[in-house]
Amino acid sequence: MFKKTVPILISLLLAFSWQLHSHADTLPTKDSTELQMKDMFMLLLSPAIDKEVSDYYSDFYDTTPLVYPYQINVVNTKRIGGFRTFHFEITIEVTPVVGPHVSVGKDKLTFEISPTLAGQIRLKEYKHLETHELPPNWQHIIKKKVD
Repeated sequence: MFKKTVPILISLLLAFSWQLHSHADTLPTKDSTELQMKDMFMLLLSPAIDKEVSDYYSDFYDTTPLVYPYQINVVNTKRIGGFRTFHFEITIEVTPVVGPHVSVGKDKLTFEISPTLAGQIRLKEYKHLETHELPPNWQHIIKKKVD
């Protein structure tokens, strides 16, 4: 089902001329079709994001950090191959958290999305940007310091 959903959602996004560029200084104050499309896309991309974040942090914490869809910032999108092709690259920044939204860091992920890929989504790059200090009551989850 997931394999069929991604191309359909991408088509919908194109139909509504959605621009994925983030506006960090202007948070939305009302709902819109564009915001709904972005939120749906983040939900569909979430399993791939969660897997990569879990893989990265598993060496450092004995608890898997979560990434909530509203903690995903789209940095850049690119269509590979020209107009109306269904091969994309998306770069996002995420803020993984543990427990009651205790941030563990900030990471940048670049995914390739295409119907020609197995699973249709492939991680191209994972870059850890920041490590956030855990409060004393969360220090017990640390296996080793994040690089």
